[in-house]
Amino acid sequence: MKKIVLALSFMISSMFAHSAIMSCFDNADGTITCEGGFSDGSSATGVKFKVEKDGKIIFNTKMNEYSEVTFDKPSGDYTAIFDAGEGHQVKIKGSDITE
Repeated sequence: MKKIVLALSFMISSMFAHSAIMSCFDNADGTITCEGGFSDGSSATGVKFKVEKDGKIIFNTKMNEYSEVTFDKPSGDYTAIFDAGEGHQVKIKGSDITE
């Protein structure tokens, strides 16, 4: 009986799991916009966002009310990071961000 209850509780909790998602694009005006969210459709408003270059944080904020962030495009290599906590982090290299 305990095994059945444990199995059912695991299956139910899996139904409510969601994955972090983010896409970024170059605005062609010297800025980058990133949009974040979750696979279940929930908002990313207030989720931590940062940009790292050479292992240092060069931009640090939170997603706005539209689950977006716009920042000045850094020169060289950088990484945009959507950080909704352990297991919910998305990283996009600057070289992968296009118009």
